[in-house]
Amino acid sequence: MITVTSVNVNGIRAAAKKGFVPWLAGTDADVVCLQEVRAEEAQIPEEVRAPEGWHTVFAPAAAKGRAGVALFTRREPEEVRVGFGSDEFGAGGRYVEADLPGLTVASLYLPSGEAGTEKQDEKYRFMAEFRTYLEELKGKVAADGREVLVCGDWNICHREADLKNWKTNRKSAGFLPEEREWLGGVYDGVGYVDVMRQLHPDQEGPYSWWSYRGRAFDNDAGWRIDLHVATQGLAAKAVKGFVERAETHPERWSDHAPVTVVYDLG
Repeated sequence: MITVTSVNVNGIRAAAKKGFVPWLAGTDADVVCLQEVRAEEAQIPEEVRAPEGWHTVFAPAAAKGRAGVALFTRREPEEVRVGFGSDEFGAGGRYVEADLPGLTVASLYLPSGEAGTEKQDEKYRFMAEFRTYLEELKGKVAADGREVLVCGDWNICHREADLKNWKTNRKSAGFLPEEREWLGGVYDGVGYVDVMRQLHPDQEGPYSWWSYRGRAFDNDAGWRIDLHVATQGLAAKAVKGFVERAETHPERWSDHAPVTVVYDLG
């Protein structure tokens, strides 16, 4: 069995002060994928930078205080790679992957975009390059007899069931037709699987992000943008998936909640 958790921490230093440290100490996860770390490794408190029982790798963004991804693994990785070969996004702190026995696991922070702006154009460029990489990675690991799991904040809702207020967000970044079509292509075209949707085929959500504005969290007006995207062989071994939603608003240490999946590799 291997348990993998993914969470956008919305700033690791802030999360560490709000409850991330005890959460990490209590988790049963074997792998934790973090996004939006927003700190250089030297700026991160030691109990987060080098926690007992974990091997950590951080991939900060060249732009200080932006993006940043990380991987925490109980087992020392065989190899670690930062970025996915992109000239434009290589120093963006948006992708890191590690090889574990029989599995390549990655943490992804896909750009959020903003409809009708250069930020959205940047998101589309990232998406185009990243799909090509996903195709290449799938072929490469298949030749090695391995599986792939790309966890992270994908910043796209694929279906209406993936966000509460889908009718009012049809022209919003994260639910644009072009974005939804692209993610569908990752699944139907490239052959990856949305693991949480496979485990919860008829459920609204389960959501993983709620705006701090208004009463989004209290009303469960969320978005399901934090995903486990796996090759078919690994997806078939997923036995349980859940969102670790805080009981109350004050208990949240990020505007996202951890998304955890248990895989039975036996």
